[in-house]
Amino acid sequence: MRAHSSLFPRARRDAGRAAGRPAARGRGPRFAAAALVPVVATLAVTAHAQAARDYINIVGSSTVYPFATVVAERFGRATRYKTPKIESTGSGGGIKLFCNGLGVRHPDIVNASRRIKASEIESCRRNGVREIVEIVIGYDGIVLAASRRARPMSLTLPQVYLALAKRVPDPAGGDRLVPNPYRTWADIDPSLPDTRIEVLGPPPTSGTRDAFLELAMEGGCDAFEPIRALDAGDRLVACHTIREDGGYVEAGENDNLIVQKLDANPSAVGIFGYSFMEQNGDRVRPIAIDGVEPTFDSIADGRYPISRPLYFYVKKAHVGVIPGIEGYLREFIGESAAGDFGYLSDLGLVPLRGEERRRMAERVESLEPLTLSAVAP
Repeated sequence: MRAHSSLFPRARRDAGRAAGRPAARGRGPRFAAAALVPVVATLAVTAHAQAARDYINIVGSSTVYPFATVVAERFGRATRYKTPKIESTGSGGGIKLFCNGLGVRHPDIVNASRRIKASEIESCRRNGVREIVEIVIGYDGIVLAASRRARPMSLTLPQVYLALAKRVPDPAGGDRLVPNPYRTWADIDPSLPDTRIEVLGPPPTSGTRDAFLELAMEGGCDAFEPIRALDAGDRLVACHTIREDGGYVEAGENDNLIVQKLDANPSAVGIFGYSFMEQNGDRVRPIAIDGVEPTFDSIADGRYPISRPLYFYVKKAHVGVIPGIEGYLREFIGESAAGDFGYLSDLGLVPLRGEERRRMAERVESLEPLTLSAVAP
């Protein structure tokens, strides 16, 4: 890959000028020495900043975190580079950090369990982050699950919407939306458990939350004529606004905490990624959606209705400056990690199909930046 210029071009230019410029005539050595002080100080700070980070800094999605961590550990063991530092901040929080600017104080890569938004790309550009490379690493399903001690359960997308929306079509009929009156699952359908609706899920900064709203809540609310009749803006509000009366509980970015709470309360339901459910299959049981259970095959072939691609984004300006980024990218998208029988599939990542994976491998080599026109507003 082509190495990029310094992240501190002005300081490097100033250094060249300072090295080659004689003292001004008639002003004496004291003036010349004084003039060099800010330049020397700048160079010292710049050199320290560049030397202060000889590892890759990654933030972002809690769903992608376990995959990225395994890749980072293998990369650190197998190469001369340090193991990348990875923080689980949530997709939205990670993208905000990623877009704050260039240089060693800012992340090199952000993991995301939903695609970056046009508004976020614009935020990046305002802060000088103008070339972003988008890599799709595979697929994941968003799972509703309960404790293995709970009664097995199956839901439809409309039932999920009725359980979690802030406002729903009036059960008495008509075209108006009313505050959600459903307190138990049996209130929605007598065949469901007569237990209080309590769903533990991610906060607004989570890509899992964004994808759940788009795939599950929108998919469910489309079944109701009063909502289909709304204009686009009102429809989006009706589909995406989650109830705030205790039926939905924000459980933070830590999926382990959700599992612990499901253990403590078998009547509750949790929302997290399929890969995490796979790793905790001895403690939680997935809930079938529209008659389809989340499995490796049902996500890969698209039958499971709540599935989504997973991403990471790279600052092109940092490649060739922060040591090891090129190798880390190749390791992540390579056949041994992200292939059909790669080690990430053992963790629950559903691999890309052959042609799509080849396209991602080519993008890792070319570092072709994402264009704003390719991203939805």
